[in-house]
Amino acid sequence: MANGGLSGGGSINSSSKPRNLASSLELDSSLDHSVQTRIFKIIVIGDSNVGKTCLSFRFTGGSFPDKTEATIGVDFREKTVEIEGEKIKVQVWDTAGQERFRKSMVEHYYRNVHAVVFVYDVTKMASFENLKTWIQECNGHHVSPCVPRVLVGNKCDLVDQIQVPSNMALKFADSHNMLLFETSAKDPKESQNVESIFMCLACRLKAQKSLLYRDVERQEGKVKLSDESTIKNTCPC
Repeated sequence: MANGGLSGGGSINSSSKPRNLASSLELDSSLDHSVQTRIFKIIVIGDSNVGKTCLSFRFTGGSFPDKTEATIGVDFREKTVEIEGEKIKVQVWDTAGQERFRKSMVEHYYRNVHAVVFVYDVTKMASFENLKTWIQECNGHHVSPCVPRVLVGNKCDLVDQIQVPSNMALKFADSHNMLLFETSAKDPKESQNVESIFMCLACRLKAQKSLLYRDVERQEGKVKLSDESTIKNTCPC
């Protein structure tokens, strides 16, 4: 479509042809790049002080923040990753765990979400028990069951303080069709595990979206995407 628009213009003078051709190629390249770059919105949910902000810092910036304060409202960070030759922008949305900071922003937070990360603190049993409330909130905002979800136990570096056994967390994750990751946003040795959390979701989403586009129907020379509700279920969750 882009090439057709460029070739369908008026005549080109021979003196200006090289410059216009170069401009056309640059524009075509720019259009191709914009089409290929997709954005995946991943939200991070859990109690206050479980390490949601630190996990997003570790993934997007590769470091642990020197100072951490309670998130007020909603914040997001992003990172461009490459999967099978395609550049994808991963947006990690972080929200306040405290109710008084959430009320005005929660609707915007859940809008057009592609994946969900539920986080608890392995040293605080209460944060694990509250996961049911966070799942209820997520479902209450009509997040599709086909949206990939993972469970993350953070602060596993505090070995002597662990209150949530791995087998208990795994049983909970299995009952909600989620993968379980146990990691530490603070420990540099665990940085690869933090990366795996978000890359796993990005890979799932890429595969999911690619399958949707394979169901493209061509009618009367126009491209029409099949209604998502009629597409064969390819949910990897």
